[in-house]
Amino acid sequence: MFTLFILLLQRLGIILVLAFLLVNVPFFRKLIDKKTRKAKLFLIIIFTIFAIISNLTGVEIAKDNTLIQAPFLTGLPQSDSIANTRTLVITVAGIIGGPFVGGFVGFFGGIHRVIQGNFSDFFYIFSSTLVGLCIGFLSKKFRQNNFYPSFFSAALLGLFAELIQMAFVAVFSGLDLVKLIIIPMCLLNSIGVSVFISILNAYLSNEQQLMAVQTHNVLNLTNETLPYFRQGLNINSAHQVCKIIKEFTNFDAVGITDRVNVLAHIGAGEDHHLAGQVVLTDLSKHVISSGETKYAYHRNEIGCPHPDCPLASAIVLPLKVNNKTIGALKMYFNKAESLTPVEENLATGLASIFSGQLALGMAEEQAKLISDAEIKALQAQINPHFFFNAINTVSALMRTNVEQARSSLMQLSTFFRSSLQGISETEIPLEQEKKHVNSYLSLEQTRFPEKYIIDYKISASPQTKVPPFCIQVLVENSIRHAFPIRKNGNKITITVCQTKQNIVIIVKDNGVGIDPELRTRLGQETIASSTGTGTALVNLNRRLIGLYGNESHLQITSSAEGTTIQINIPNNNIATI
Repeated sequence: MFTLFILLLQRLGIILVLAFLLVNVPFFRKLIDKKTRKAKLFLIIIFTIFAIISNLTGVEIAKDNTLIQAPFLTGLPQSDSIANTRTLVITVAGIIGGPFVGGFVGFFGGIHRVIQGNFSDFFYIFSSTLVGLCIGFLSKKFRQNNFYPSFFSAALLGLFAELIQMAFVAVFSGLDLVKLIIIPMCLLNSIGVSVFISILNAYLSNEQQLMAVQTHNVLNLTNETLPYFRQGLNINSAHQVCKIIKEFTNFDAVGITDRVNVLAHIGAGEDHHLAGQVVLTDLSKHVISSGETKYAYHRNEIGCPHPDCPLASAIVLPLKVNNKTIGALKMYFNKAESLTPVEENLATGLASIFSGQLALGMAEEQAKLISDAEIKALQAQINPHFFFNAINTVSALMRTNVEQARSSLMQLSTFFRSSLQGISETEIPLEQEKKHVNSYLSLEQTRFPEKYIIDYKISASPQTKVPPFCIQVLVENSIRHAFPIRKNGNKITITVCQTKQNIVIIVKDNGVGIDPELRTRLGQETIASSTGTGTALVNLNRRLIGLYGNESHLQITSSAEGTTIQINIPNNNIATI
């Protein structure tokens, strides 16, 4: 009996070494965290292989109870038996994977034992399956929070499993064999199960400690990134955020994109993942278009076209505001095995936090811009220059054309009413915006008859939603700055059309054009000038980006033949015609 104990102890060492190696494989660690059918299938395959190894490395017991040692027991006479660690493996499979995994591992392990014994002792199929099912159900009673059973509880489960097996052996193979093997097998099975489960619990404990540390880092990270995300998603804020994430995490590279371009990339691969350039990787493009998180465990799955890109694994998550994907958060490792469930959970949490921060920043920005628009509208009501010009025009008309004076007063009323209505809305119907533009143009054309030619080319639905003042501001900009001297032949074309992807708004004039140095700053910052500061364009540009993302920013082109300003509003904001 003592000799059998020592021999089985050696076999137990093989299983425990394999267990230690298995726990350190990221693929296996992901399997025990998941409850999917696919994960359970892989667990069945892994533990079935372990059960077969246990059968092959067992100790053969002859009919006269003599112990026969062999490196591998590929077959044995029907009269002989085997003492092995198969029940240990089935017990662990039931604890980790539940009755489904435990039952199937027991079934396949039992079938292999029957084949190994030249199709004798068929009871092993039933006994091993029963062990797997029973332990799978019982282990749920012994689980502690997110941990598997304790050392003592695991030992009891191992002992119970072996006693079930011994009961079948006693019935079908006799008590003499049971007397020889019951003590060493029950003892070793209990110890083996306890050690195997303790290895797993140690891993889970270390993982939880690591997650606690990461949670602390995430809180600090959140505090550090909030001021930048409140500025919105742009190159400057994205660069600062990526630096902070890289500092507080173990990722080899961190990147942020909008829907089209890379905004920032810090770390490995930054020589070719450049800010301002279009997104390179297929993985990022898929996440942006689908709005779904994607994981890559191999260089080819990332899809970077650069031949020397060092990035080997990645997590790419969508950044969403109001359920709309506005960009992507990308985290990379240079080694595929570095990507573990801990990093996946961390990245998912960060994406959720950052999306919330962006939403907060955009809400604050919109509130500020609405406030600015309100102030601007109120100022327009009392702006001496605008007000007195309009009143003087009406006064002059009252002496010559009372009906036209009356019409001008109505247009002035419409303009002020539209201004007040627009400050309380983020989007209004296109027809309402057109009325606002018409009232403004009517007043200007009354003051300067035949100075301006206005050409509408509108094919979009009148109910299409657009931001208030988006066309009026552009038309006003052309009237005030495009024709400083010329008294006639001044043409402004207003185009609004619908494509599959966007509602396109274009305001084009045939004026003197814009100085190239000023053109790059228009819409981005206020400009000190005797003719204006460009504040209206800055506010409009910020509102467009805040509502629809960077792809809707003002696109300004200009030459000596005139200036064109274009706005693209994403298709999901378009009313159906």
